[in-house]
Amino acid sequence: MADRLDKEGLRVLIAEVLDLPVAEITDEAHFLDDLEVDSLMALEIMVRLEKAYGLRLEESELESITTLAATYDLLDNRLRAVS
Repeated sequence: MADRLDKEGLRVLIAEVLDLPVAEITDEAHFLDDLEVDSLMALEIMVRLEKAYGLRLEESELESITTLAATYDLLDNRLRAVS
């Protein structure tokens, strides 16, 4: 799948899942507090990330997916670990 992590591509993916304008997905916008992401939307983000980046994320890692920056860091660390 995608072997290179791109923050703008990640921003677009999350915006698509949340059905929000890309501009609203800032690096520090908190998914729960600022963007009103519920648990179902969070799971959908996780599924899309797994498909897009060819990873299997643990349920415990879902807690790390709180902002674009945190999600990017999580994916970056996981992709480095497998390469």
